[in-house]
Amino acid sequence: MKRLSPRDLRRMMDRLGVSAKPIPEVSEAVFRLPGKELVVRNPMVTLLDFQGQKIFQVVGESVEERAPTVEAASEKPAIPEEDVSLVASQAGVSLEEAREALEETGGDLAQAILLLASKRR
Repeated sequence: MKRLSPRDLRRMMDRLGVSAKPIPEVSEAVFRLPGKELVVRNPMVTLLDFQGQKIFQVVGESVEERAPTVEAASEKPAIPEEDVSLVASQAGVSLEEAREALEETGGDLAQAILLLASKRR
């Protein structure tokens, strides 16, 4: 395989529409998975912009597994107002009842509507 010089690589990326920008001073990258977190300490992070999609490239030597932090475990999903109003109009309930149903179902619109419909019977 032919080796590419940095200049040739940059030209090829420009032709493909890929731009790469390093993100400086990142102290750690945390990936939250169900039941655990992966932590990369002192990573080199690069933001690749490819045809409107943003790709984060994380390169690091040490990866640490740990249990989810209390802060991450207790976070409630942010529920958009559009979702609340949609559930309220579909189920024929108040906005507050719709918000409670969405929180109970973890933001799942269909489940929230079904839950509210079953309560009304």
